[in-house]
Amino acid sequence: MGGLKMEVRVLRYFNEIVREGNISGAAQVLHISQPALSRQMKELENELGVTLFERGHRQIKLTQEGSYLFDRAQEITTLVDRTTDQLQKKAVVSGVINIGAGESRAVQPVMACIEHIMAKFPQIRLNLVSGDSEFLRHQLDTGLIEFAILMGHENLIEYNTMPLSGVNRWGIVIAADSPLAQKKAITPEDLVGQPLMTSGQTMRQDTFRQWAGMALNHFNFVGQYNLVFNAALLAKTGACAVMTYEGLIKTQAEDNLVFRPLTPALVDQNILVWRKDNRLPNVGNIFIKEMKEITHDQN
Repeated sequence: MGGLKMEVRVLRYFNEIVREGNISGAAQVLHISQPALSRQMKELENELGVTLFERGHRQIKLTQEGSYLFDRAQEITTLVDRTTDQLQKKAVVSGVINIGAGESRAVQPVMACIEHIMAKFPQIRLNLVSGDSEFLRHQLDTGLIEFAILMGHENLIEYNTMPLSGVNRWGIVIAADSPLAQKKAITPEDLVGQPLMTSGQTMRQDTFRQWAGMALNHFNFVGQYNLVFNAALLAKTGACAVMTYEGLIKTQAEDNLVFRPLTPALVDQNILVWRKDNRLPNVGNIFIKEMKEITHDQN
């Protein structure tokens, strides 16, 4: 595919206009004339056959098509920059480790490995992305990250995989004065009728459904979260219980929160994954080598 719409330069112009909120401000940042920038955008719209901006007197507003292009343009320019950076790196010991992970204490050994690499090779940098499994797989598949640490049970046939040591134990975080706080562990029946928040990913897991059994039909889900910190603030008010991994939320006396594990125990393993069809940069190969050595030593 060719033409103006595929030029990275024009996508950078478009991104800058969106960030600045108007063409005149973007023109100053880009050091080009406002008429020239306006002409570029008009030509881009003509070639794509869509309207990207709702133009006002002072500010521009993106159309639905413009919002879609902005999302894709950011991914494209990021990928181009990263690819260029990797190609221009002459030294094996420089570059960026791009890795995504969910929230889990069991990720700590990976962070220890990265600390070891950065100590050996000071030019190496880390780009750490947080999110749930669906978001991280999208980041992997579009090339925005090279590695992800996924949790739970998923079909990973298209990825290289490396199981990590340690497991994530599921439980609930609740206000310390909640009746459930008096229990040492939480059964599915304990949660029947209780206001409950959990992650969207958990709701889709077969292991969670198997644990809950028929009681799942009587759970009172009042919402879901993708990162647990803010959900825990709601639990602190007593409004609901929050399902989460052990150790992610402070549950000391002054925090007015307690963690109670599920019973029968429900655990998820952490798995480091990277695409089979993705040729890793040198720094990525260093990371995998170090991780394999750590895994071998632990076994």
